[in-house]
This record gives sequence, structure tokens and C-alpha cells, in this order.
Amino acid sequence: MPVELSELLSTARVVSLPLRSRFRGLIERELLLFEGPNGWAEWSPFTEYPDAEATVWLGAAIEFGFGAKPVELRDKIAVNATLPAVAPAAIAKVLNKFGSFRTVKIKVAEAGQSRAEDLARAIAVRDLYPTARIRLDANGGLSVAEALELIGAFRRADLQLEYFEQPVASLDEMLELGRALKDQGDETLLAADELVRKASDPIAVAKAGAADILVLKAAPLGGVFKAIEIAGLANLPVVVSSALESSVGLSMGMQLAACLPELTLDSGLGTAALLAGDVTRDPLLPQDGWLIPRKIEVDSGKLQLFAAEDHRGDWWIERLEHCFKLYAESGIQPI
Repeated sequence: MPVELSELLSTARVVSLPLRSRFRGLIERELLLFEGPNGWAEWSPFTEYPDAEATVWLGAAIEFGFGAKPVELRDKIAVNATLPAVAPAAIAKVLNKFGSFRTVKIKVAEAGQSRAEDLARAIAVRDLYPTARIRLDANGGLSVAEALELIGAFRRADLQLEYFEQPVASLDEMLELGRALKDQGDETLLAADELVRKASDPIAVAKAGAADILVLKAAPLGGVFKAIEIAGLANLPVVVSSALESSVGLSMGMQLAACLPELTLDSGLGTAALLAGDVTRDPLLPQDGWLIPRKIEVDSGKLQLFAAEDHRGDWWIERLEHCFKLYAESGIQPI
């Protein structure tokens, strides 16, 4: 039976969750939840995303709440800690929320910050957590020259990178950066995120040989089944990551990570630790660097506590109605 808009609207709740530190320019995370036969699902495309992109996220949420359940192959997921673009003095306070961990992903190329600040942040992480592996994530915010400059500065500071995620924005820039690193004899691995989840062909970056690793996020890719398909077609190591969701949204990412045949790299699914509030009394918080895939029980008191202001709730409901129309016109329905 096709899912009807009325089924989503009948349980739809819009919340605004506070963040512990500014992240991607945000101090709170708005999202919409609805309940299906499988439990609660989350629809949380960022507010600036166009309708076509937000509709892909909606399809993923409907599949998660109403569709078939994939076969899970593992019962625990290793996760990294995620460090926003904070000053060195704030690092320990942020990372302590993750408990013990073996990998840290450090945000760099934040608007208004310099490469010297990025380097200082990473050096402070290295000094505070000398056994931790370090990843960088620039969200496509650097030019090729700036990325080469930062990688060179890391090398001179004897900072080893596990990989550099989306240092530059375009496929051509990723190819150019990869060639330049090879010419320099630099073996830094490049990971693609936006070039996977925002591309019309999510494996184009793999086909072109422009990345060594793919970052997979279930919601932007259209759901768990689609992300599993992309991982198989790409034939590259993958990292399952979050889009700063609540624990409900993270549980979809956890389902994806649990279903992948090969998963050797720590997943970026521990980001509930960045939230100062959640929609459940039992958030998906990492324990000793691990998470256990499970269904999230939403708490009505939390929904009330973090309910978005009326005008923001109205905005999300109108957006849901419009995107559901696009979703219905696509003819895609959950399995």
C-alpha cells in the first residue's frame, strides 16, 4: 500500500535541538519526526537545501519508517569522535563527551578561520590524544592550493592523517589535488562526501578515481538500501557518517553500518554527543568508541521540551507537504 501524506502528518513533530558548540554555522538543529509501523523516522534536510534534495531525504525517512528492514550483519559499530572548529582551549571539553575513542574527525576550513587555526586545532588534538587517528573534514571549503598548503603544514608538523574528507568542492578539483599529491610523493588519502551525496551520479567520484574512500550518509542518499547499493558499485572503502541528526536519524545510519558487508573504518555516527538535547531519554551515545544498533524510543516530554516555535513548525509542515508531492510524483514507494 502506498504511504499517504496524512499518515505522516498525523504524527509529525518538529523540534529544535540545541548544540553544545557551533557546528556548520548552526547553534541548533531543526528536524521533523513522524512515526510509522517500524517506529519513529526523521526527516532533517538542512533548511537551505532545495526541494529536490530534501525530497530524497524524505524518501529515506519514509523507507525507514514504513519499508522493509534490511539484514544486519553486525551488532556493534566502531565510531569516531567529531570535533567542531573550536579553539584549542575548548577541545577537551568537547571530546570528553565522546568518552574513549581511537579516531577523531576534525572540522577545518570554517568560514572566518585561517589555516593556522586549523593546524593549531589538530596539533592540540595530537598532543591531548597522542594515540588517536586524525581525520580532517573541510566540507569542500578549500581551493586546491589551500588544501596542498594545509597538508604540507601537517606533514611538517609530523601530523599523520588517516584521510582528508572533501578538501575541495568539485570532481575536477579532487582529481587535480590527487595528481598534485602524487607528484609530491604524498600518500594522503582523499575521501568524498558531498561529491557522493549531492551528485546526480553518487559513484562518479569513484569511477573517476578521484577518491580513495567514500563517505556514505543514509538520508541524503535516499535510504539504507540505496546506500548499500552505492557501496557495492563503488568498490571502495566506506565510512558511514551522520548529518547531525537526532538519535532517531542516527539509528538509520546505524542500520546502514550494520548491514554493509565490509566496514573497516570507524563510522562518524557518534554525533549525538554534540547535541545538548535529544528526542529520547536514551540517546545513541558512544561507549568506549562503540555504538550498538537499536530502535530509538522517542519521549513525549522531550518532544514538548524541544518543540520548535510555531512559525518554524508551520514552515516544516509546509515543506513536508510540498516535498511529499514531489515524492509521490516520483513513483518511488518503500519496499
